[in-house]
Parts: sequence; C-alpha cells; structure tokens
Amino acid sequence: MRRPHIETDVLIVGSGPVGATFARTLVDGGRSVLMVDAGPQLSRRPGEHLKNHLAYQHSHERFGTLVRGHLHPLSRPAPAADRAGELISLAAGVATYAVGGMATHWTGVTPRHHPVVERSGAFPAGEWDALYRDAETLLRTDTGLTADAISHLLVLDTLAAEYAELSGPDRVQDLPIAAERRADNPRLVRWTGADTVLGPLAEDDHSGFVLREQHQCTRLVPAQDGSRVDHAEIVDHTTSQTLRVEANTYVVACGAVLTPQLLYASGIRPAALGRYLTEQPVAFCQIVFGDDLLERAATDPRFAGRIAAQRAGHPADPVLIPADDLDPNVWIPVSRDRPWHCQIHRDLPYDDMAADPGTDGRLVVDLRWFGLVDPARANRVRFSDTAKDVYGMPEASFEFALSDEDRARQHRMMADLRRAAAALGPYLPGSEPRFVVPTLPLHIAGTTRMGPDPDSSVVDPGSRVWGMENLYLGGNGLIPTGTASNPTLTSVATALRAARGILRAGHPFSAGRSSHERPGIPVSR
Repeated sequence: MRRPHIETDVLIVGSGPVGATFARTLVDGGRSVLMVDAGPQLSRRPGEHLKNHLAYQHSHERFGTLVRGHLHPLSRPAPAADRAGELISLAAGVATYAVGGMATHWTGVTPRHHPVVERSGAFPAGEWDALYRDAETLLRTDTGLTADAISHLLVLDTLAAEYAELSGPDRVQDLPIAAERRADNPRLVRWTGADTVLGPLAEDDHSGFVLREQHQCTRLVPAQDGSRVDHAEIVDHTTSQTLRVEANTYVVACGAVLTPQLLYASGIRPAALGRYLTEQPVAFCQIVFGDDLLERAATDPRFAGRIAAQRAGHPADPVLIPADDLDPNVWIPVSRDRPWHCQIHRDLPYDDMAADPGTDGRLVVDLRWFGLVDPARANRVRFSDTAKDVYGMPEASFEFALSDEDRARQHRMMADLRRAAAALGPYLPGSEPRFVVPTLPLHIAGTTRMGPDPDSSVVDPGSRVWGMENLYLGGNGLIPTGTASNPTLTSVATALRAARGILRAGHPFSAGRSSHERPGIPVSR
C-alpha cells in the first residue's frame, strides 16, 4: 500500500517564531506553505503565548508550573555527580513540542546583538540594522512596556546611579520586550507568540497556508545525486500514518538540537553538524528592595497618585506598590568591557527555588546575568546511531566544556552581579548569587552554524545547506558566534533575509506544482 502523498510549494518544519517568519514572508511573496509541527496546538490561535491568559499575568509561580509540564528532556539524565565549581551543564537540556515552540512561554526579551562582541560578520552592518528593524516590527518589540511601573523606575534609577560610568548604548536602560500593553486594560500585557508573527496566517482559514499539528517530520530524503531534497517523510501522530510530502523548497526551523537531529536522521551530515555548540552560563540571584529604595518611592512625585490610591484602597497593606503594578524590565547591555547580558526583571522560578511565604513578591526582583562562551569545534551535540528518543529520533547527548578564558569571564560576570545586587537591597533568603546548574537558558546556538565554507559551517550566508539546492535552515543554531544576549531577534532577522532570498530565487524545482495551489492537499497517485 502506497503512502498518502502530498504536494506543496514550501514545506516548513517547525512552528516557532523563526518558522513563522519564513511562512509569513513566503506567503506574502506569493508562495504557498505547508507547516508541520510534532507537537499539539495549545491555544485557539496557533502558537499564542500561554501567559496571555489572565490567570498567569501576575503569578510567576503558577505559570512556571504550567511551563514545566511542556518541557521534554533532550537527553538521558546524567548520573549524579559532585558538581562543585561547575558553571554550566547541558545534562538537563529540554525542548518544547508544541505549535509555537518555546515562544508559547518565552520571556520575550529581544535585544540586538552587540555589533562587535556578538554579531556575525555574515552581513554588512547596514543590512543588519535594516533586518533588525523589520524583525522588531514583526515581533512587536517595545522598550517601554513597563517604563512607568514603580518597581521598574526604582531599579532603573538605582542602577543608573551605580553604573554612572556607563553611557550611550552601554548605559542602564529599558529592556526590549516582545509584548504590548493591552488597549482594553493597560495593567495586562499581550505577549508575542508565533501567532503574532504569523499575523493573518493565524486566522482559521487562509489560502496559501496550512498548519498541521502533531505532524512530525522524521526524515528528509535526498535525491539520488544528493544535490537536493526529493521528499519528506512525516508521521501524523493523530493516526500513526506516514505521509510522503514533496515540495519545491524545504525549510527546517525546529530548534538548535532538533534541527541537526533531523538532518542526522536523514543522512545529511555536514562536517560541522552539531559542532561549535555555544550556550550561556547564567549567574542568578534575587533581592528584596532595600528600605532606602522604598523610602525614596514614598516621596517621589512620579508615584504620588498611585501610592495614595494604594493606601486609600488598602489601608492594611504595608507595601506601597500596587498589586497590579507591572514588573521591572531593566537592561545593562553587552559591551566590549562587559561581555555579559544583564536582565533585572521577574521570570519563571527555577525548579529548586521555594517561594518565601514571608516576603511579598512585589518587593522581589530577579537578577540574571547571561555569559558568553567562545565557539569551539569540540563542543557539540551528538546523535546516536542505535538509541532512539521518545519520538523515535536519534538520541542526543552533549559534549560541552568551558575554556579557561570562558571560566575567567564568568567569574568576572558573577562579581558584577554582586555589585548590582548590593545597590538594590539584601538577598532573598535561599536566592543568594549562584550559577544555575544544571542551567536552563535554552539559548543553545551554533549547531547548524552559518559560515563562508562547508568545512566549518552547515549553511551559507543565505541559510541554505551547503550542497543542497532546496534545503534551508533557520533558528538559533545558525548563529556562529559566542553570544550573551537573547538570540531570538537575531534568528528572526536571519530568517527574514533567507526567506527573501528564496523569493528572489523563484522555483528551482517546479515538479508540476504551482505556488497558487492550496498547500498540503493530498493528491491521488
């Protein structure tokens, strides 16, 4: 019995912000797209951020419980060992199998990479700037999301005074966030998800675009001469049926581990596949606002109206910050002398953190300093030729170590974290400064890196796999440099460039298919 057969113009594997960027750009350019994702659709709009639900807007702990249920281990747990002195571990690396991917619960932080310390030289500076502007528009990046919040201004002013030596682009400033205040209720936030990037494609019916949930691409089958992908094999997990999908163009954007995993399973194994892996060590602590900060807030004319309303409406509440005051989102960017990215905000609690019932959450602030690790060929994700994961794909394992220079950089970063914390207040008991091990920044990069030659990279500057005429990749895995800042904005910018290149290239392998046909419709054979 022959497998059901589907023809489409473009097949996109992965439905996160990067896959959504490819889809939106290609459909807007007249191409038709079939997008598949191994995970289920968790919201009415495909890939919507789950924190948009009212129940999670002001409860990090409740939202953290939800998120933990959506994280799947990427490798078998490492045996328990003494981790004294360890600054990072990938043993607990995870992925999210869901329409929208990690963007169903990401923090939404979208800084531009530093043009010297972090950013790849694959594109000219002017082109990077234009791509970043377009990516920020697509993601709805905003630097003023919480700019008027009491806690935000307290943190911003205090750290600006502490780091008075920083100026211009290096100064303490508002953190760029992919989110917007709701027009109907400014105390609530609508967080960007993949549905935001998809825009009109996220509606129930849109000609030119089909999204199939719980459809896992298990193999890309190369043509006989190996120069292109002939077809893809996709398992429909709702029926356990395997589909054969033929497309003119194939785009894989399912994460920095799952993308090279699919290539490996397909026998597409460039020399650099899985190598040059980078990840960001994280120094973390929580502080409780010091009494001096709260005393300043009480007499600050900017806050007078809100504080008066808080005291009048809640006379028994000892905390002067209103319960619906938004969290701080403050940023100290990467710079040449400070090669680490600093976020002062509130986010998901780590698994080993227990909320202190005696401390009001309005007085607590998280400090997360993300470090930079230099790319090294020996650092990599490996895939087994025998063991399979729960999805039947080659099991992943990690080989990752810091160089002496990497380690020295992280200890400088930790000293800087302590400096910032000391300016804001005492440590929350149990959340003193530490490296989060095993860490969970989920910013793995480099595993399908972009570069000028096939020996040291997987894709060319157009995001096309070397030697494959119709196979393109997207995601953090393409970033070839060490980075400390969050990678999503850069990955979306790179995807925009790649998708526009696909449009300029036209249809190299028409195979009788038309870009005006409804994508992903089975055809009889």
